[in-house]
Amino acid sequence: MFSNKLMKKLLSLFVLSSLLLVSACSTIGEMKSDLSDKIFGREVADAPEPLTEIKETVASKVLWQAKVGNADDAEFTPVIEAGYAYATSVDGDLLKLDATNGSQLWRVKVGEKVSGGVGVGGSLVMVGTQKGMVYAYDISGKLQWKSKLSSEVLSAPKYFDGLVIVRTGDSRIFGINANDGSRKWVYDRVTPALTLRSSAGVVVDGGVVYAGFAGGKLAAVRADNGKMLWDASVAQPKGVTEIERIADITSLPVVDGPLIYVVAYQGKIAAVDRATGRMVWNRDISSLSGLSAEDARIFVSHAMGSVYALDYSTGKTFWRQAALKNRHLTAPVPMGSLVAVGDLEGYVHFLSREDGAIASRIKTDNSAILPQMVLINSNTVLAQTRDGGIFAIQVK
Repeated sequence: MFSNKLMKKLLSLFVLSSLLLVSACSTIGEMKSDLSDKIFGREVADAPEPLTEIKETVASKVLWQAKVGNADDAEFTPVIEAGYAYATSVDGDLLKLDATNGSQLWRVKVGEKVSGGVGVGGSLVMVGTQKGMVYAYDISGKLQWKSKLSSEVLSAPKYFDGLVIVRTGDSRIFGINANDGSRKWVYDRVTPALTLRSSAGVVVDGGVVYAGFAGGKLAAVRADNGKMLWDASVAQPKGVTEIERIADITSLPVVDGPLIYVVAYQGKIAAVDRATGRMVWNRDISSLSGLSAEDARIFVSHAMGSVYALDYSTGKTFWRQAALKNRHLTAPVPMGSLVAVGDLEGYVHFLSREDGAIASRIKTDNSAILPQMVLINSNTVLAQTRDGGIFAIQVK
């Protein structure tokens, strides 16, 4: 179907566990079936860079660990709320843990396959499923309501001001009444025929829902009624084939003051004015896992494995750590003087915030760290692995 030259190019561009999400077109459907097996499966296209010995300048240790269950192809993120950790598995296990020691407070069975991760807010604990259901539990684990949406839920539900904001795999965003699960509004948009299967969810800030879409689009939508405020083009698709032209935003936008930062796969990283949608700056950096922002710096994991620290107002590079090539890094997590990233072999690496040097590393299990880690506190990060491990890792 493809020449050897093109296949090599495709294999070098795409990363572990990315899947194709396509429209009901027979030609593209055949393309999906062929490429999913050859390119987007669990086999790594390019071998990860071997890890070299480092001189540790900080100490890291596993403070506690727990088991939630496998993630399979889903991309779950644990949640920290009021001293508790919440996590879910693809088989429908939903856990509440004490974030200080990992002890289990409760575990419930959702009853179907979970695909959208866990969200917490408004005294609710919420998950989305492969069948397009949203289940909402109270903080003691008792089911409060469930709501049927249009398609598979691929990202964690978000709570805001009496609403649960949920994004589905057909590029719709729903506003659901947090009291009973009834639908209040829906935002819908047309998507390209060929896109990456993505767990990119939504960010809600200041009454506005921000979401990245296929084709490098970033949209701002009113949280109270779902009306679009603006739509910005972060990355323009380039290339001859549909594959080469994929420029999807596959990670969460990050809001920081008057700007919102977003990065696209095979595209650009950009700073966008929140009020108008006007591009403030952009530069050519591609990422699947995403970015973070803290204290006038942007940290981003490149699709090929480099970690960048950028100036928040201009995009200028402060440093680049290139020793983790092809290790399919998570989004960076700032931790004071350090920045944490996880990789496909279960390692968590701690980089110096000032120059990017690797200050420490620690192994969890032998499976990949899922794309988003979260902070328990300023010196402890929580990571979930594809094989279902939950690890609280402390640095001193």
